[in-house]
Amino acid sequence: MACKLIPNGLFLSFRVGPYLCKFYYFCHGLVGRGSPGGVAYHEYVSMRVWDIHPKHLCRKHLLGEHRELHGLWNILTKHKGKGGYARHPETLRWVGKTRALYERHEALVRELKRRGYQHHSPLDKRLARGKGGQKVFINTIAEQKVLLRDKPCDCFRESHSITNP
Repeated sequence: MACKLIPNGLFLSFRVGPYLCKFYYFCHGLVGRGSPGGVAYHEYVSMRVWDIHPKHLCRKHLLGEHRELHGLWNILTKHKGKGGYARHPETLRWVGKTRALYERHEALVRELKRRGYQHHSPLDKRLARGKGGQKVFINTIAEQKVLLRDKPCDCFRESHSITNP
């Protein structure tokens, strides 16, 4: 895959498929013609609200999406679309669609409860505005299925075990 390098403060970031990768440089001075010294490493920065039915998600992806959805909800409602990830493509596709995001949360909650989890972090339904249902995708649903099937996890297993946390 081609990478697009974007200078950004003390790190370089680039896109590889759905991931934003960042190379951080811990500088102890400059080495050579302005290149950062120290050790470089990368991390994948990805925020994802999937568009497939939650029953197909493994435990890790189900819980991770629930956590990410709450962060996204706070960006859109509490912080009025400003700050940290406000310009992230995943955030932008939900602007004006908090009702659709609320509905996705409720679908996640139903699946969490089906698997035996207790849920204690409801969203304020009064803040759910706009149209229900999401029609804007970063990846098509078919592409999302491929992305999940290619991961080393239990997504798309016939049955996910019911857990008692």
